[in-house]
Amino acid sequence: MIAIVPAFNEAANIVSAVEDLRVNAPDINYVVVNDGSRDETAVICRQRGYHMVDLPVNLGLAGAFQTGMKYALDHGYDYALQFDADGQHSAAYVGALVDAAEKQRANVVIGSRFAAVKKPVSARMAGSALISAMILLTTGKRVQDPTSGMRLFDASMIRLLATEPDLGPEPDTIALLMRRGAKVCEVQVQMRDRVAGESYLTFTRSASYMARIGLSILLVQWFRRPFSEPGRFRGKAAVAPSDVAACCAPVPTDQVLRPCEVEGGRALSGSSAASTKGAGAVEEEALR
Repeated sequence: MIAIVPAFNEAANIVSAVEDLRVNAPDINYVVVNDGSRDETAVICRQRGYHMVDLPVNLGLAGAFQTGMKYALDHGYDYALQFDADGQHSAAYVGALVDAAEKQRANVVIGSRFAAVKKPVSARMAGSALISAMILLTTGKRVQDPTSGMRLFDASMIRLLATEPDLGPEPDTIALLMRRGAKVCEVQVQMRDRVAGESYLTFTRSASYMARIGLSILLVQWFRRPFSEPGRFRGKAAVAPSDVAACCAPVPTDQVLRPCEVEGGRALSGSSAASTKGAGAVEEEALR
């Protein structure tokens, strides 16, 4: 299994995100996809010996995500985890996501803030609720947290997302995969606030995002060409419930929400002195 960490101008957060993975999920591999950052993200990764794919130009989240999927496919991984570089995701939930994928035979497992918790009332959550409604309308299945960026993909999804040219890490892709037979489930997680820096989504960009995702789910998807390898998802035969399976696993929350801190060259997790696993100083400069 590998965690894919797309990063654009995340110099203030990248150490916390990677050390969280190394401390709280030491048995999985990771790769930082530096998406043409203009800050010191790549420099920090090199100095600390992090595994990195260094893109010479900014491709955007979709391009960086697919680069990571190509890396996972080329190296034969059975699972790939989409993991944000801004410190909002917690690696303490990785085991619960993998367990859900195995037990539910799911192709995609979403780290969901609302699988077992009621969605709060706010303008931002209204957008999430609207996307959920559009997915329900077009697939007959409910996704409680469609905008979560913490997603686990199995080997069939890795191949598809690495080779299809226009499948990005967005809710419309999840809706399309569900319509084409992929099994999706959600696991309850908690997420942190961004540790440093500013979110890309301003009000104007959020409105544009909602319009684009809505148009894609309601209209564009119906004209998409078939996948090159249709119907080969592991969980296809098991897709029967009217709602997406909520496969919530209990995870201790008292130690989950604190990001890793780096002090004196060593990582400190929310729990005590968990030792980090040495990261080989391997840097992939390009993918074929």
